Amino acid sequence: MEGSYRRIIRAVLTRRDGAFAALLLLSIVLACLSAPLYASFNGIDPFSSDIAGTTIRNGQRVDLMQPNDNPLHLGLSPIEPDWRPGPYALGADSQGRDVAARVLYGGRNSLLIAAASATFCLCLAACIGICAGYFGGWIDLILSRILDMLWAIPVYLFAISLSVVTVGHGIRLGPVTIGADNLLIPIGIIALVYVPYAARPLRARALSLSQAGFVMAARGMGASDWRILWREILPGLTPTMAVLAPLVMALCMLAESALSFLSLGVQAPAASWGTIIQDGEGLLYTRPMVAIVPGLAIVLTVLALNVLGNALRDQLDPKGAGR
Repeated sequence: MEGSYRRIIRAVLTRRDGAFAALLLLSIVLACLSAPLYASFNGIDPFSSDIAGTTIRNGQRVDLMQPNDNPLHLGLSPIEPDWRPGPYALGADSQGRDVAARVLYGGRNSLLIAAASATFCLCLAACIGICAGYFGGWIDLILSRILDMLWAIPVYLFAISLSVVTVGHGIRLGPVTIGADNLLIPIGIIALVYVPYAARPLRARALSLSQAGFVMAARGMGASDWRILWREILPGLTPTMAVLAPLVMALCMLAESALSFLSLGVQAPAASWGTIIQDGEGLLYTRPMVAIVPGLAIVLTVLALNVLGNALRDQLDPKGAGR
């Protein structure tokens, strides 16, 4: 197992694209983790409406909501970006909230949901793939048919259907109640819809390992199935799971952004990049940066994850690099 981890680290560090993607991803994570520092240093609350608020621009106190730029000057628009370090550097949204602070705080939820969903998805997919690939027979037949049925359902339609059922009332499991605004709901939904996509390659790898010589030798020495699974099969799946992890996380982030944009993911007053894009939808013609900045954050994060996944695949699975 330790050797697999070393191979994974070496695979990232020995390729320029992989190292750059890892550095970019680390920078995004650190920036989002610094959100409380940004908010406290600038004395702002990214979750409270502040339509009547003011800020300092060029030594003068100005309103956060400015007269509209249309010819009749009807209505109000949020203050435009200043592009200088300080509060409201990226402007304000329609509620007078700091866009930069919202993007940083929203990134924390988006990254958390994507990482947790990918982890849950891979763990469940590994259990299914190992059982199907190693034991075979009727277990493989039943699990494969279930995966085929789930595979036939469009991912976003499946996720939206599950979200519509849970977003209004939450989930109650006996004495345990999960509120509609709990992040566990989008995490669980997004993880479930991508299990078929991760379970197939893991099943194929487990099937290949189950027929390997060292597994046959362990079985011949009287090792139990559970010992073989833990000591032989699972370590052999680690490189495959390492390749899948960033790719699945990228898919989970896109799904979370889509659900949150449709108000079916992260619920107010919490924020994610998807909810911030939804907030900026009505400001595309006057203050487009409200929607562009979180959209750019999603693009950069997904791009970094995909490049990282490709680098890991090329190093850990050279035979599959062309597939």
